[in-house]
Amino acid sequence: MSLVKLNIKGISYSQTQNGAYALILNEVDGDRKLPIVIGAFEAQSIAIALEKEIRPPRPLTHDLFKNFADRFDIVVKQVIIHKLVDGVFYSSLICERDKIEEIIDARTSDAIALALRFQSPIFTYKNILDKAGIYLKVNPEKKGENTEENILLDDLVAEEIETVTPNENYKNKTLEDLHNMLDEAVANENYEKAAHIRDEISKR
Repeated sequence: MSLVKLNIKGISYSQTQNGAYALILNEVDGDRKLPIVIGAFEAQSIAIALEKEIRPPRPLTHDLFKNFADRFDIVVKQVIIHKLVDGVFYSSLICERDKIEEIIDARTSDAIALALRFQSPIFTYKNILDKAGIYLKVNPEKKGENTEENILLDDLVAEEIETVTPNENYKNKTLEDLHNMLDEAVANENYEKAAHIRDEISKR
């Protein structure tokens, strides 16, 4: 079976499952998206790995695994989403140490969180993408509108969110205030708030 390379399109909050998120993977050489429901902790870990500017004061579980692997010269070469049973995706970590490869079973959310930290490619088999992949052909002129394709994604996995503006108004804050608030949010491990503040800083 042929492998298809995927990259991460984004994370959406799922209204259908309380406290769950939908991780959207994108086919690199195609238009299909692969939605995977993950937990809040894993979503936070993946979001932190994607946001290079946010660094937790203490290592998260996946950061600890990365540090442990680095210390013992273990490299995650790639992640393969190899099975889909009753809506649950199964993944494997392809690891290497001393030129010897080992295959380790992992939850897909954990595997992707680690793939980001090791900068490893993510793959799935073509038959899995044929079965669970969805097409989203959005008209560029209508980007951001409630197109039929966007509604389809909402119905299948989650309410798609871009960036939810928190109650606090950051527009009246100076850049210095924002940087101080960002440091405080990270220190308090409030990474969702930190992401909103970083977005405001980026806009400036």
